[in-house]
Amino acid sequence: MEKIKLTRQANKLKRRLFLLALLVIAGQGVAQVKIIAHRGASYLAPENTAVAAKLGWELGADAVEVDVHLTFDHRIMAIHDKTTAKTCLGKNLAIAKTPSMLLRDLDAGSHKGNEFKGEKIPFLKDLVKLIPDGRELVVEIKCGKEIVPYLVSEVEKTGKKSQLVFICFGLKEIIEIKNEFPNNECYWLSSSKSGVKKNIKKVANAGLEGINLDYKIIDSEMMELAKQHNLKVLSWTVDDSKEAKRLIGLGVEAITTNRPKWLKDQLN
Repeated sequence: MEKIKLTRQANKLKRRLFLLALLVIAGQGVAQVKIIAHRGASYLAPENTAVAAKLGWELGADAVEVDVHLTFDHRIMAIHDKTTAKTCLGKNLAIAKTPSMLLRDLDAGSHKGNEFKGEKIPFLKDLVKLIPDGRELVVEIKCGKEIVPYLVSEVEKTGKKSQLVFICFGLKEIIEIKNEFPNNECYWLSSSKSGVKKNIKKVANAGLEGINLDYKIIDSEMMELAKQHNLKVLSWTVDDSKEAKRLIGLGVEAITTNRPKWLKDQLN
């Protein structure tokens, strides 16, 4: 009886050690995945604003992502759409056809709540200055390659060039940006499996670090394809913990989310 009791205790200990090992491995997987705040902490604050960017980092995001357009007077400003209609209530101005000073007069915060009234459309250079040590700003180019020379000029003046990552849906545009910023990570955005299969060799041959994909198309096939071409895989936009865990299991490098702190808490 004593032998049986000892055997049971030994088996029980083995099971506990096995479960502990699994928890350690899972924890390492979560720790290794970067969390990117989508347009800043956009679940809580007005997207693509300084307050959203600062909040994203304060809530523990490894990086904050913002979208940028080139204005009529060749300034780079953070806004997702081609016009101000979505985020500046009652104003519908085309970014490319409007001087930056007129755009700065608009209220880009009230649409999210009265507490954000008066929040401005920020210049990219001002957002770059806010990047904390050890964190990154992911810059999504929403216009064409006409922005590139102005991007080079603005970034050089900030002193935080090394903390920038660039992403773009335009393959030609992101390749040109990689040529101008050879030491910065650059990723091609896509939401199409067929598009990835068609362009994966071009992405690899251009020296891009990887692909940034809509989470819905990321599966073992996409991960294996990226691995074959020595490319990293980033994902967007995930506000579901189960989906985030699935992506972590597949081996994605980073997860973009509107809720950085909430998602980190769920994963941990």
